[in-house]
Amino acid sequence: MLLKPSFAAILASLASVQVVNAWFRLACATPLVQERVDPIIAPGQISQHLHSIHGGSNFSKDMTYNTARQSSCTSCAIAQDLSNYWTPTLYFKDPTTGQFEKVPNGGLLVYYQNRGSADASNGGKGLKAFPPGFRMISGDPRKRSKKYAEGQGSQGELAERAIKSTCLRYGTGVSGYDYYGFPTTDCEAGLNTRLHMPACWDGVNLDSPDHKSHTAYLSMVDNGDCPSTHPIPLMKLFYEITWDISAFSSRWKGKPWPFVWSNSDPTGFGWHGDFFNGWDTTVLQNAIDKCNSTPDQMAGKSEACPYFTILPSSTFSACRAKTTEIVEPINGPMARLPGCNPLQYGPGDATLYSTSSCPI
Repeated sequence: MLLKPSFAAILASLASVQVVNAWFRLACATPLVQERVDPIIAPGQISQHLHSIHGGSNFSKDMTYNTARQSSCTSCAIAQDLSNYWTPTLYFKDPTTGQFEKVPNGGLLVYYQNRGSADASNGGKGLKAFPPGFRMISGDPRKRSKKYAEGQGSQGELAERAIKSTCLRYGTGVSGYDYYGFPTTDCEAGLNTRLHMPACWDGVNLDSPDHKSHTAYLSMVDNGDCPSTHPIPLMKLFYEITWDISAFSSRWKGKPWPFVWSNSDPTGFGWHGDFFNGWDTTVLQNAIDKCNSTPDQMAGKSEACPYFTILPSSTFSACRAKTTEIVEPINGPMARLPGCNPLQYGPGDATLYSTSSCPI
């Protein structure tokens, strides 16, 4: 089954109170590499859990903006973007054997959106390209439950609202549905997971000790205003991945939900995403400012922006990481998840174990 990201999700996101403005789609193929490396959370170290990584070939635990810009290829479709994008990997836990197997997906789709009251089309001062060295995350790998009342509006609640998924069941005679955390039924047309990144920056720090406080979410997550503490408006990123969970349906029919994220999460609330900027910043700023007028540009067609070089799928699909920094079994069947990740069901926050503190 070849899965493609669902445009229904983005169309719902684009239906907003404010004017729908320019945006473009960035298609990323099968992962550049899948390994326990995270240069934002664990620079210079082996990461706690497995990630599926897309983007520039120089991805590494010690990467910088300069090394990203020296990548020889990218696994995404725009040549001037040598950024890296990564999320946890989904696994199936066989209810009979207890073994873990990696779940296939249709690749990552990243939407770059001109959103918010600061966008020039809304009468604002205009959005800014990500500065060199900038990185950010959305979500929390420790989360195992929903914590905030819907619509409260705090940054914590906005962060929670930023991560939501859809059980795709088109053509089966059974309606699909949106949810926080994991669903409970098979998703015959795929499990569509998606997240919004923060789109407001403090204008000073390229990162922060918690990797979050230098950024903030728009007041409506996918649109709205930046808080006064984070006055620099950025283009908003929206990630989407569709996973082929139905390939395992015959092996868990009538049994509890058997899928888990690689960060020891059987609830779904701990899904998260990372972004490490590797753009040619002049190109991105030109795209923000000038690729916002023709019908094709307004329809999100990246090939309609003359500042981009669009790579053939055969080219970006062939890109692989320059190095693999930890070699270990990741496909399965395996008795345990890569790293030290015993399943933690919550509802309290999970403990992120290191190999030195592993309880199993």
